[in-house]
Amino acid sequence: MTGAPHIPVLLDEVVAAIAPREGLSVVDATFGAGGYSAALLDGGARVYAFDRDPDAIREGAAMVQKYGGQLSLHAERFSEMQAELERIGVPQVDAVVMDIGVSSMQLDQGARGFAFSNDGPLDMRMSQDGQSAADFLNNADEAAIADVLYEYGEERQSRRVARAIVAARPLETTGELARVVRRALGHKPHDKKDPATRTFQAVRIHVNDELGELRAGLSAAEALLKEGGVLAVVSFHSLEDRIVKRFFKQASGAGRAVSRHLPGEIPGPDPVFTKVSKAIRPSQAEIDRNPRARSSTLRHAVRTSAPARQHDEEIAA
Repeated sequence: MTGAPHIPVLLDEVVAAIAPREGLSVVDATFGAGGYSAALLDGGARVYAFDRDPDAIREGAAMVQKYGGQLSLHAERFSEMQAELERIGVPQVDAVVMDIGVSSMQLDQGARGFAFSNDGPLDMRMSQDGQSAADFLNNADEAAIADVLYEYGEERQSRRVARAIVAARPLETTGELARVVRRALGHKPHDKKDPATRTFQAVRIHVNDELGELRAGLSAAEALLKEGGVLAVVSFHSLEDRIVKRFFKQASGAGRAVSRHLPGEIPGPDPVFTKVSKAIRPSQAEIDRNPRARSSTLRHAVRTSAPARQHDEEIAA
């Protein structure tokens, strides 16, 4: 892949949480450039790595060869990790690590259309198939676009931006979209944050169903982990972290209201995770080395012996 290398965020903290060693089986749910996988493999673990981006799978072939039978790559969404591992005869693993969101390689490749810093086609598809950002923005009605911008980009002026996008259609490049958003919101060269950032985040999340994938991935990890297994999740913005925090809170039974004044009340189910960490954020030294680490948050917890839950409603946003 071209562009700057992807530097794994909070790597030391992730490795410390998982404690890789010989005989340990780990799922790297978001392989990317293989940074987490390499550290886990070097510690002696067996790694099953997932990535829906065919570029990542292709570029990872050299690592598979380097580590022999200790690494396998799976060209699947991480929401499919349980089904895929069951298919190859791996019913449970000792750890799962998830690094949510877009990778540096995807951002830095203008042809992938993830960022306005490198002008390119308005694509944003991690798996390189299905509906593109251009398909959505050029065909969806104004209200649907506004809803996406508000929900996934937390854009307070979502209706104004959606109106401007519809008026400017058809849009074909990331540069065109960025200019439309800047005109709609007003953009001064000295502004600390480009106003197009929220729109790009929102459209990318929508096109790739990132939050739906995260919820499904957390559920799959819960089902895959052995007793004593570790789930470690690195997120990069509040929407993701909110889902992860809620998941661990519900899974550990934290905040469950059981009144001592109601002795007949039936206690809730046993917690499926314990030893839930507080939010772990990068040091200033790491941020200085890798500015993209600035917004990252790590949360991890340990699987109990309780059976996995059904997740139809439990991991709501």
